[in-house]
Amino acid sequence: MNSEIKIPQCRFCNHPLEQTFVDLGMSPLSNAYLSVDRLQNAEKFYPLHTYVCSHCWLVQLEEFESPSEIFSDYAYFSSYSATWLRHAQTYTEKMIARFGFDQTSQVIEIASNDGYLLQYFQQQGIPVLGIEPAANVAEVAINKGIPSLVKFFGVATAKELLSQGKQADLLLGNNVLAHVPNLHDFVGGMKIILKDSGVVTMEFPHLLQLIQQQQFDTIYHEHFSYLSLITVLDIFADHDLKIFDVEELPTHGGSLRIYAAHEGNDSYQVSDRLIALKQKEIEAGLQKIETYQSFAAQVRETKRQLLKCLIDLKQQGKTIVGYGAAAKGNTLLNYCGIRSDFLDYVCDRSPHKQGLFLPGTHLPIQPPEKISETKPDYILILPWNIREEVIAQLDYIRSWGGKFIIPIPQVEIVGGSER
Repeated sequence: MNSEIKIPQCRFCNHPLEQTFVDLGMSPLSNAYLSVDRLQNAEKFYPLHTYVCSHCWLVQLEEFESPSEIFSDYAYFSSYSATWLRHAQTYTEKMIARFGFDQTSQVIEIASNDGYLLQYFQQQGIPVLGIEPAANVAEVAINKGIPSLVKFFGVATAKELLSQGKQADLLLGNNVLAHVPNLHDFVGGMKIILKDSGVVTMEFPHLLQLIQQQQFDTIYHEHFSYLSLITVLDIFADHDLKIFDVEELPTHGGSLRIYAAHEGNDSYQVSDRLIALKQKEIEAGLQKIETYQSFAAQVRETKRQLLKCLIDLKQQGKTIVGYGAAAKGNTLLNYCGIRSDFLDYVCDRSPHKQGLFLPGTHLPIQPPEKISETKPDYILILPWNIREEVIAQLDYIRSWGGKFIIPIPQVEIVGGSER
C-alpha cells in the first residue's frame, strides 16, 4: 500500500506546495446552512489548511469541493448589506466619471449576485449583463429586470458570448477572483471578453491586511486563493493583461481594487500608487517565507483571547448571541469551537438564512427582532468588517446595558453607538 502523502501543487505556477500558511483544522463548507430535518445527518468536514507557494507567493487552499457544488445554490445575497450597496453605488458613479461610460457602452459583471451593483449602471441607461452561477441568486436579479446569464465564467463562456457579439467596455468582478480554483481559465476568459479598449476592475480581500489584522476567519473553502498585488500582477501578465492602477479599500477588512487593460493598450500608464503599493508589500515581507510562517502563531493567540473573553462572561452568568450568519463567522465559530454553550443563537437580516442552522455548530439563525425579545447582555459581531453598520442597527441594546464583542483583529468590547 502506498502511504506517501501527495504534495499539492500551486494552482497558478504548479510549484509544489510544501509550506503551510495556517491550518484551521477541519471545517464544513461555510455556506452549507442546514434545515431542521438535516440536523441529525452527518456533515462533510474538509481540511481548512492553507499553503503558500514559495515560488509565486500565492496563498491557497486545495480544492475539495467543486465550484458547482459550492455556488450553484448559494445563500449569500449582496443586497442585504446597506454598506455594500453604498459601496456599489459609489463605484458606479466613479467608473462613469473616470472612463465616460454611457448608453453606447457594455458593462459585464462576473459573479453579479442579485443585481446589487448592475442596477446602478442600468439606472444611468448603460447596457448591462450579469454572469452568475447561482441560479437562485440570479433569479432575483432577473426579476429586477437585470439581464443575467446563469453560468460559471471562464474561457468557454467568454467564447460563447464573443460569438454572440458581446464584449465588455467595463468588465468587473467583486470578491470573485478568490473564489476561482482555475485562475488560468478565469483570467483567460477575461482576456477574450474584454474589448480592445476595455477596462477590467477586480476587487478582492488584500492578503497583506489578512496577515497584519489577523483576519484568519476570511479563510474558508469558498475562497480558493488569498491574493497580494505582487501575485495578481503576475497572474494577469501571464494572460497579456496589464494592471495599471490599484486602490486600497476599507471593504471586507481591507481590499484591493485593481484596474487592468490589454497589454497593447497604451491609453493607461502604470500609476504611482501601484508602484508604491507593490513596494509596500515587498517591505512588509510578502516575498519572504518567514512572513507566512509566523502567521499561525498569531492566529492561535487570537483564538485564545476570544475564548477567554467568552468563558469569563459565561462564568459571570451573562447571555451572549451572535449577529450575522456570515461565512467568515462560520470559520471563526468552528475553529474556536464556539457552539450553544457560548451563544444562544445567531441573528441575520436575510430571510434566506432565517430558520436554518449554522454548519458545524448547528446554532439556530433567528431574525434580528429576536434580540429585542431576549435582551442579551452581549452580541458577538461575526461580520466585524461592517461593525459600524451593525452597531447602528442595534444601538437600542444600550437601553438594557447591552454591549458588543468585536473578535477581529483583536477582542474588543464596546458599548452602543460608536459615534
